[in-house]
Amino acid sequence: MDYHDVFTSCRTGDLEKIKYLVESRDVELNIRDKWDTTPLYYACLCGHEALVKYLLENGAKCEANTFDGERCLYAALNDKIKKLLKNYKMITSSTMRRDLYDEFLRRLKGDKLYCDATFKVLGEKFCVHRCILASRCSTLLDKVEKRLENKKTIIVKDLTVDPNSFKILIDYIYQGRCQVPYDSITTVDLLANQCGLPLLMQQLGKKAKEKKSFESSKPGVHVDVLSIDNDVDRESIKQDLAKLADQALPSETNALLMEMPFCPNIKPVYPDMCVMVQDFKFNCHKAFFCLRSDYFKALLEDHFNENVDDQIECIVLHDISIEAFKCVLYYIYTDSCELVEDTVFEVLYKADMYLLPGLKKYCAAFIADLIDEENVFQIFEMSRLFNLPKLEDQCTEFIARKH
Repeated sequence: MDYHDVFTSCRTGDLEKIKYLVESRDVELNIRDKWDTTPLYYACLCGHEALVKYLLENGAKCEANTFDGERCLYAALNDKIKKLLKNYKMITSSTMRRDLYDEFLRRLKGDKLYCDATFKVLGEKFCVHRCILASRCSTLLDKVEKRLENKKTIIVKDLTVDPNSFKILIDYIYQGRCQVPYDSITTVDLLANQCGLPLLMQQLGKKAKEKKSFESSKPGVHVDVLSIDNDVDRESIKQDLAKLADQALPSETNALLMEMPFCPNIKPVYPDMCVMVQDFKFNCHKAFFCLRSDYFKALLEDHFNENVDDQIECIVLHDISIEAFKCVLYYIYTDSCELVEDTVFEVLYKADMYLLPGLKKYCAAFIADLIDEENVFQIFEMSRLFNLPKLEDQCTEFIARKH
């Protein structure tokens, strides 16, 4: 119902309703209807300038010279809206707050503190994390892993690879999205093929066809950049990074492995920290824990840790169950986890303690389905305690329906 309201409000120009849906209901603004059209397009088409401005400031995407961007620009009812679209900036403080995982992936790509390898392409350096390459692009890592044993910098000698195309490749590996200038599509497609990235190759082909179709239907309009950004690529990132969480689990706590007739040796991929929970050691990565949580960043950077391993830094967490920490672990790596009723309230408490606001909202969405006449007032008080306005509203709505 919320998504239907988003499209309706954008057509009618109901800014207050959109603000409520975004700020209280936490709706996604880049959804598409059955015509593959976004809410921003309707707001532009119907001439709602203030609404267009609000949508752009809160995460609606409209990159210049891309299919969606040109479509909105072409449909804009007046010059004021066209000016707003042309002045669009992808990253704002509001969009960072709204999509914490996207912002994390963006910062992870630019991280130089925790990276452990560097590619040098025609003099330009690209810092990377081997754990990311191992999970997202193992073909590339396999090609250079032996060279990385003795040094951290790999010089790319292939003269057909230019820095811009390599940057696009890294953008896709880290974020599942990239902006590809049309004149670079051949080089990027070749790199994707060499690095074993079939999804990127498929999207390049699909977007190239969309560009030609759009330009033929809109004389005088030219799309210079292909925007690779869709749910399939985004979901593939989470699935790939889940492998790092899988490998961080001690074999004794992995129920799937315990049920197997033999226990395969799953070696953690380039861990540089560990977390001790109830004497079990989880081999993890600082880039994920420190960039996702200021709590863990403080523990590691301020050396509030206990040396239980001679090779890597280790922190010891007290008063948390193994199952609750697994939820924290998978959330940090993938932005999701498997919650259960028995531990969801513990996970919520720890999410608040570990400064993981996204996990708090994730727990709140799960708890909302548990609301009944017996617990609604307790959940209402808890939603206020943990500053969860959407859950508070859901409790209020439940009470109103029952009385």
